[in-house]
Amino acid sequence: MTQAEFGVLVGVSQQAVSEFVKAAALGPSAAAGDMLVAYCERLREMAAGRLGESGGLDLVQERAALARSQRIGQDQKNAVASGEFAPVGLLADVLGMAGGSVVERFEQLEAALRKACPDLPDEAKITIATVIAAARNEWIRTTAKLVTTRLDALLADAGDDPLEDDSEEDAD
Repeated sequence: MTQAEFGVLVGVSQQAVSEFVKAAALGPSAAAGDMLVAYCERLREMAAGRLGESGGLDLVQERAALARSQRIGQDQKNAVASGEFAPVGLLADVLGMAGGSVVERFEQLEAALRKACPDLPDEAKITIATVIAAARNEWIRTTAKLVTTRLDALLADAGDDPLEDDSEEDAD
């Protein structure tokens, strides 16, 4: 039986039969019965979503990936709604503005001290300025360290294998 005849028998084009024969690794002189059995097996695998990458999308994996993406999206929406989540850019902007306003207040302190305590010795002013500078630098260092630690933790969580431990959740 030729590929064109087989195509007429199963209702597909000769080109589709040719591609099927290549994919199924059937020889050009395969018997009609062997071709029919292989074609039916291929249809069953396609219908069950087990055909895999060689024959197109793996339906089961695609559905699992979609379900996981939807779950992550909903988790993020819930976290935003409950105030537990904000975009990194927004957090960086807020920390920058907060840091800027603290630095402004610290810079105004020297002039305020001169005005409020004109008799304050220079040594006391230097001590106050040193303590404030150390506090400001420690605040900046600690904030940067916390941001780095939290971002590393978030990236590590995001880098987990998406198929790990999802079998229990997908079974629900």
